[in-house]
Amino acid sequence: MKITTLQGGAPTLVRDMDQIFDRFFPAPLTYPGFGFEPLRRAMEGNWMPVLDLTEREKEFIVRAEIPGVPRENLDVHLEADVLTLSGHREQKTTEKDENMLWEEREAGKFIRTLRLPKAVEAARVEAIYADGILTVRIPKADLAVKNKILIKG
Repeated sequence: MKITTLQGGAPTLVRDMDQIFDRFFPAPLTYPGFGFEPLRRAMEGNWMPVLDLTEREKEFIVRAEIPGVPRENLDVHLEADVLTLSGHREQKTTEKDENMLWEEREAGKFIRTLRLPKAVEAARVEAIYADGILTVRIPKADLAVKNKILIKG
């Protein structure tokens, strides 16, 4: 798994319909977690792992479900307040004497992009991959300290 800093469930009819609409009508950029990703995904034909974004006093935590993806096939990028998770899962294999009757496991490339709601410290981002869950901890920037100006008298 590479972490780089750049400068600057089960399928249901409702979920499937939401994904179709997301592909053709991207959500506004102002809502965290949305942007041009659905349009990009539609053009690239990628699958999309599910994720959670939580907030603590001093950090954001992103947890993405990506079982079956080797650590070497994962990338985490942070550019300003935009976090991008990407990777790929190899095509499924079946035995020679098996006939596929039902197929739901997705393979291929994926890209998930999140716009974080506040400024973060890119140099201190940590990513851990265990039991099919990628956990990315992103410390919030301490803007109060950085913007404080000493007034001389």
